[in-house]
This record gives sequence, structure tokens and C-alpha cells, in this order.
Amino acid sequence: AGGPRGTAPGQQLRALFYALAPGESSFRTVEEVPDYVEKSIPFFITFIGLEFAVSWIQKRKLPGRINDGISSLSLGILSRLPDVLFRSIELISYIHVWNNYRLFELPWDSPWTWYLTLLGVDFAYYCFHRMSHEVNILWAAHQVHHSSEDYNLFTALRQSVLQKYTSWMFNLPMALFIPPSVFAVHLQFNLLYQFWIHTEVITKLGPLEWILNTPSHHRVHHGRNPYCIDKNYGGTLIIWDRIFGTFEAEDAKVVYGLTHPVNSFDPIMLQLRPLAHIWNTCWATPGFCNKLSVIFKGPGWGPGKPRLGLPEEIPVITGKEVPFNPRVPAYLNCYALVHFAVIVDLYIELLASMTMLSQGTVLLRIGFIILSLASFGLLMENK
Repeated sequence: AGGPRGTAPGQQLRALFYALAPGESSFRTVEEVPDYVEKSIPFFITFIGLEFAVSWIQKRKLPGRINDGISSLSLGILSRLPDVLFRSIELISYIHVWNNYRLFELPWDSPWTWYLTLLGVDFAYYCFHRMSHEVNILWAAHQVHHSSEDYNLFTALRQSVLQKYTSWMFNLPMALFIPPSVFAVHLQFNLLYQFWIHTEVITKLGPLEWILNTPSHHRVHHGRNPYCIDKNYGGTLIIWDRIFGTFEAEDAKVVYGLTHPVNSFDPIMLQLRPLAHIWNTCWATPGFCNKLSVIFKGPGWGPGKPRLGLPEEIPVITGKEVPFNPRVPAYLNCYALVHFAVIVDLYIELLASMTMLSQGTVLLRIGFIILSLASFGLLMENK
């Protein structure tokens, strides 16, 4: 049937849309849970190709740019590299609470447990995602995902290295009663579902817009138009935004990216510069309480301002914004594409063979991948 239970190609495809039934995706132990994310890489590539084809048919233009696409994929690879060396902190912390502090144990093979975990993981994601926009130190990690000025399936893979080291704590209440194997499945499904909603080729989905997070809702979340700021935090479901007053329907044409664009394709700089900005702002702000506020209030906060800053200070959108797009020779784009493909192959091969390699070899390969990804970003900036 294509592999162990839960890994057949048809099941992997449906996992992207959270469309597996409880009986197909319930496991007794964490060790039995498939790595749905890594096994979805071929589908990521297929859907990206399909998006390019549909966009060309619809609009006679491609959905993104080479430099931004390489930057997004580089950030995605970079975000997964720690998992090569360490087990996921989200699972480690969850299993620790489960083993030592659980109050009672829901049955791992019950559909009711499966659906309750779906709601629990999605609500925890909503809470974490909202805090990531409203707490500056959390935003420093999460802003990586918002730094693209394109909106396409590449953007979905644009992830932060640091974000998982703060998100884990929002899931811990579930560890008091939900088995880790059930949690491990839904943690992946919630992430995979958010891949396909990063596109402009899908417009509206009718009645599903009331319940599910859709491409239309998520386009608003990625916008820097004033009406888009701090809206639509849901992962799989949009009901939490409707309940807690953070929902906004798509209206005026969305302009994507950060309110103050970073103008860089360097994945290392994109990961670290926000932390340097917080450090410099904190150092320059007088008063101990104000320094704490720089860290724990909103990104737009300043002395004398409300916690989330002043809405009138959000830059006005004219619709004529031009994305950062340095001109580079065509041969350089071709070189970057070919070399990037080699690095992707090296990364996939590393994942497949890391248990057979020495730690020194693994570290050398990771170092080479990071150096290469940083070099691609700098080349795309003409540096």
C-alpha cells in the first residue's frame, strides 16, 4: 500500500489538507507516528509547480520571483536543521509533562480524543500566534515568516529557526490528559494544513470561509495594509478569530510583507537582525520598566504609547509599493538555481543518512549548507 500505516502516497496527500480520518492517523506510541512533514516534501514541490502553471494561465505571470523564492526555501531548510541534531523541543517538553504530571489519560484510539486534540492544538496555535504578533521578543522570531513581499507556496516554507523554542509552552496544558502520540500527529497536521493556504490562485471557498482558515483569510494576515494588521491568527480553523474579535475579511488589494520591509534575501540576517534591533532599542530606551516594555509589549510600542502602538503610525499603503528586487545578471540567477538544487539534494540526503554518519560529519554538512544558503542570499543582493 506504499509503506507503513499512515505513509501511503494518498494518505500523505490528504494529510496536507487535514483530511485523514482518526482511524488512519491514530498511533499507540510516538515512535509509530510517521514524519508527515518530511514525507510531504515531494507534494510541496508538485504543488509549487502547479501554482506556477495556474498563475501563468490565469494572469500570464509567475506567482513570485527567483530571489524571494530561494530566500523562502533557504529559511525553510535553515529552520529544520536543528531537528537533525536534536529531537523536537515541542515533543520533549510535552512527553516530560505527560510522564510526570498528567492528571488522567484519554484513550489514544478514540475518535473523540482525536477531534479534541484537533481543537486543542489549533487553539494553542491561535494563542501562540497572537502572542507572536503582540509580544516583541516573540515577534522577533515570527517576523521571518512575514518578511516576504510575495505571497505564494514558497512563503509557506519561510520559517523561523527560533520560533519553536517559545511555541512549545502553549501546548503543555494538553499534556495533562492527551497522549503524546495523538499530539504528535496533530502538531504536524496543523503545520501541513497551513501550506496550501499561502496562495493567490485560490479566491474564495464559499461556506467553508466561515469555519476554516482559507487562502483569502490568510492573505489578510500577511498584509501590511492597515486593515490587515494583527488579524486572522487561526491555523486550521478561523472560528477562534471570529470568537475573540481578531477576524477581518479580505477587502482592498493586499500588499504583502512587513510594515517596514527588511530588503534582504540573506537568511542569516533575516533570522538575527530583529533580535539585534530589540537589543539596540532596549539599550537606548531609558528606564528599567521601559526596557522591559521594549521586550514584552508590542513591536510598535514606545514610551507613552499603548501596548500595541498607535494605529496611525502604520505606514499608509498606496498600492504602488515596489518589492525589493535588485537586478542581477541572468547567468547568476541560473547559477543560484542550479547550486540551490544541489544543496536541497544534499539536505534530503543528510536527513536520510544522518543515523549512519558521525556527529562531526553531520556538523560539517550542516555548516556547508548554512554557508551556501547565506551565499545565495548575498548573491541575490549583488554582494
